[in-house]
Amino acid sequence: MTPETLGAASVVYVALMFLLAHAADRAAAAGRWRWMDRPVIYTLSLSVYCSAWTFYGAVGYATRSGLEFLTIYLGPGIVFAGAWWGLRRLVRVARLHRVTSIADLISSRFGKSAALAALVTLIGVLASTPYIALQLQSVSMALSAFASSGHPLPGNIALWVAVGLAAFAILFGTRNLAANERHHGVVIAIAVEAVIKLAAFLAVGAYVLWGMADGPADVLARIDRMAVSAGGEGWQIRPERWFTLIALSGAAVMVLPRMFHVLVVEANDESRLRQAGWAFPAYLAAMSFLVLPIAVVGMDLLPKGSNPDLYVLALPLSQGRDTLAALVFLGGFSSAMSMVVVSAIALSTMMANHWLVPLWLWLRQTALSEPAQAREDLGTLMLNARRLAIVAVIGAGWLYHRTTGGTTALAAMGTVAFSGMAQVLPAMVAGLVWRGATRRGAIAGIVAGALIWGRAIFLPSLGLAAPPAFPAGIDAFAGAVLLALAVNLLLLVLISLVDFPEPTERLQALSFVHAIAPDASASETAPAIQAEALLTLAGRIWGNDHALEVFRKAAEGQGKSGYLPDLTPRFLAGFERHLAGTVGAATASALMARVGGRGSVTVAELMEVAGEASRAREDNRRLELTSAELARTAAMLRESNEKLTVLSAQKDAFLGQISHELRTPMTSIRAFSEILMEPDLPAADRSRFAGIIQDEAGRMTRLLDDLLDLSVLESGRAQLKPGIVNLHDLIERALAAGGASAAGRDFAIRRNPVAEHLPVITDPDRLLQVLINVISNARKYCDASEPAIRIDARRSPQGGTEIDIHDNGSGIRPENRALIFEKFARLDDPSRAGGAGLGLAICKEIMGFLGGSIIYLPGQGGACFRIALPPRPPRPHRGTESAENATG
Repeated sequence: MTPETLGAASVVYVALMFLLAHAADRAAAAGRWRWMDRPVIYTLSLSVYCSAWTFYGAVGYATRSGLEFLTIYLGPGIVFAGAWWGLRRLVRVARLHRVTSIADLISSRFGKSAALAALVTLIGVLASTPYIALQLQSVSMALSAFASSGHPLPGNIALWVAVGLAAFAILFGTRNLAANERHHGVVIAIAVEAVIKLAAFLAVGAYVLWGMADGPADVLARIDRMAVSAGGEGWQIRPERWFTLIALSGAAVMVLPRMFHVLVVEANDESRLRQAGWAFPAYLAAMSFLVLPIAVVGMDLLPKGSNPDLYVLALPLSQGRDTLAALVFLGGFSSAMSMVVVSAIALSTMMANHWLVPLWLWLRQTALSEPAQAREDLGTLMLNARRLAIVAVIGAGWLYHRTTGGTTALAAMGTVAFSGMAQVLPAMVAGLVWRGATRRGAIAGIVAGALIWGRAIFLPSLGLAAPPAFPAGIDAFAGAVLLALAVNLLLLVLISLVDFPEPTERLQALSFVHAIAPDASASETAPAIQAEALLTLAGRIWGNDHALEVFRKAAEGQGKSGYLPDLTPRFLAGFERHLAGTVGAATASALMARVGGRGSVTVAELMEVAGEASRAREDNRRLELTSAELARTAAMLRESNEKLTVLSAQKDAFLGQISHELRTPMTSIRAFSEILMEPDLPAADRSRFAGIIQDEAGRMTRLLDDLLDLSVLESGRAQLKPGIVNLHDLIERALAAGGASAAGRDFAIRRNPVAEHLPVITDPDRLLQVLINVISNARKYCDASEPAIRIDARRSPQGGTEIDIHDNGSGIRPENRALIFEKFARLDDPSRAGGAGLGLAICKEIMGFLGGSIIYLPGQGGACFRIALPPRPPRPHRGTESAENATG
């Protein structure tokens, strides 16, 4: 089998993973994701730990160091089987704070420190670079095993592999901004790849054990011979290396960015860790069981000088088993692909949230304080930042691969990554179990440990520095790792003992150590912040529809209607946590501060809140539930009372106005009718006075028609006349009819005519009445110097139709929004309206009659109304039909 054939097979394999991930993403978007959220899928996704290092490098590791290869499996097995309760607590805390990465977790614990998040991100990128290079090198080495002696492989294979994996990560890791950063398509692809690489490794291991050797007894005899041979020193157990490597691999399963992502971020809840506590160690045992037979048989049967990292491929190839070798290649390719994709997604989230976006915020300090002038789409900015970060991360791995020349043993490159990322472990563990750990202590420990790691391990791996010298009998790698971790932990503890944290940091420490939800009772609402500014910010990150839904639910929970809840401390804290699920805790805190800032917390208040939370948490929870219910009821009653009071005044004004509106044309008709009775009245005057009488009669008729129309709609006696109509045609007619109002002003009409060509099943005359009314109102009340009306039409996710009509004026003032659809309500300037103020009330009744709705959308930079229609109009009730038939 040629390398070209394997390359084509790899392309087909990646395409199949594309289709699988795309189908899973579509199913999740449609709400059919329950089958993807099972514990078995979660457990299989954890197999991203088994990268090309464990697929190829474990055999090479066993060949060079004997049983020491077991340390890379023992560490994670011990963590999951012996400390799964600690992992459950980690997941619970992370979900309480909507953590998106390991950097986000540590920065959130230590006062939402942006500097600490940026530091952890830097270490994550540096530590993961050798690991990504390892995957690219493994694919190049595997393909080289299939090349014939006279046809060497091109030198840019690793580059094309990097480009393909970057494309996959961008397509399925940065499609949209999820509030919880979960990627269903990628997880399903990883789960399938877990099965493929396990099946491939077991297949080749079984073939070697029983096809090339004479079973386990033969392998054990070969091991005995090698252990006593002159080159068998590597089979001896060295305690300091075993302890160090087990500790590093156990730490790696928690702190490597890709492992933290699948373990914590992709976890729906902590209960699934109960099954993973035994299933994941079982998976690792299956992967490690046949490593030793492959290594021993390869050393015996393959020529001297063969690359031990490729024994898993070279053995079946040496026996002419090309099909088995191809399956093994796909298994190794799966291992490399899943590791690179998930690492790139995790690191891109960290880089975007803690490097690129904060840098953009610093460069554009006034962008968020002027939402009307700066309308950049933050969601698009975040996605583009993550895409750029993915390219940078995988590109750095490729550069590391080129710098090292691709000759370093895979196991050595893996231990470089493990030891580097382990420097954040002391801060993470201390943050979860010790309230006294402080931000300055964490920063000092991480910086010192990372500097020692960089000088003693990272730079020597690049050939830029010589390894440090340790006393005889101490392994250089184990000594460097233990020294870095010891200094790291010592500085963390010493500085934390003499340091006094800030109030926010102490609140976060209380929440993390006791695994309770953050308490916002001690914070104060800043007077400068406004709900509409927060809604604008949310819309620019999540999109208008998702932002409006979040704010509507919050307002509903407070017993309010509309989309603008009260900015209580609880709402602000919840909004920030929801925002942190997308951009990270540090960036969310910076965004909130940039929009409006928040009040400070005194140390005395902090101590009181912390003590009360620890003494009476359950009582507080019950009181909060009762208080929230009472507050919601009181808010509903208060809002209803205020509305009734205003409506009562509006009703009195309305009755007076109606009397005036009816009396004026009647007086004119009566007066001019008496004049027409004059026998000697000139013909020209008679014609002019008759025209006045006709105009006044038409004015009175229109007013009576509005009242009658509203009465018929409210009584349920209106008759629905459904039909299929092109929405574009209705909008054209509405614009032509609505153009009569404010005829002296030129309006710019912004539309997408192609999107408007939607077939709608509804009562066309009634819908046209609504469109004319809303467009006319926009023309009457838009106060912009260059007025414009934008009309957007689209299908809703539920299959209905949505029409947004948006002007660029100053909008409707907040105090008027609750009454704009009431039949007795009018704007402040009646002379501008030219009617009795029944238009929007009739629109509301018509849309209810059509089974849809009309709502006002705040935070859009002007007056914006959304008209929503169902896929089909509602069926009339039997009582209504009978009443109509009886009337007919």
